[in-house]
Amino acid sequence: MILLGIGGYVGIVAAVIVIVIIGFIIKVYNILVDLRNKVRNSWSQIDVQLKRRFDMIPNLVETVKGYAKHEQSIFGAFAEARQLYQRASDNHDVGLSAQAEKTLGGALSRLMVVQEQYPELKANSNFQELMSQLSDTEDKISFTRQFYNDTAMKLNNKVEMFPSNIVAGMFNFEKVEYFEITISAQKEAPKVSF
Repeated sequence: MILLGIGGYVGIVAAVIVIVIIGFIIKVYNILVDLRNKVRNSWSQIDVQLKRRFDMIPNLVETVKGYAKHEQSIFGAFAEARQLYQRASDNHDVGLSAQAEKTLGGALSRLMVVQEQYPELKANSNFQELMSQLSDTEDKISFTRQFYNDTAMKLNNKVEMFPSNIVAGMFNFEKVEYFEITISAQKEAPKVSF
């Protein structure tokens, strides 16, 4: 049996510590990569639903135009929201997407008021189908937005919390932006003037 001196034990302990540290770094790095990819995937799911909704808008606008010709401000708001969304999508800009969402939400709220003024529009089968699809898409957007924000929070926590923040800093992982719609935008009553 070979007897190791104190220097041998110190070497073995140092090697074990280095292996544990390397193992920790690899584990945390893989967790960060997994979370970053989940954030990207969940954002792409939101983007798919937003695109679907914005693609429905022209059909909805055309259906409504025949009934509410004097409501040009609503149609302008739809066009503005669509342009904002396109810029946000091209640049992968979560904040700009939230702004497009807010603009579209206001236009949709005003559209709901207009539809109440035109019972024949409300009874139109094309309008009803489009509104049903839009409602379904809105539900999907809410769900995917919640999933995205939950995943973004997990990634942001790992990027900020010790000791994973050390590994995140070493490999340039950064916090991601939440997809937030302001409360006032959701609860603000639409203003429609005739």
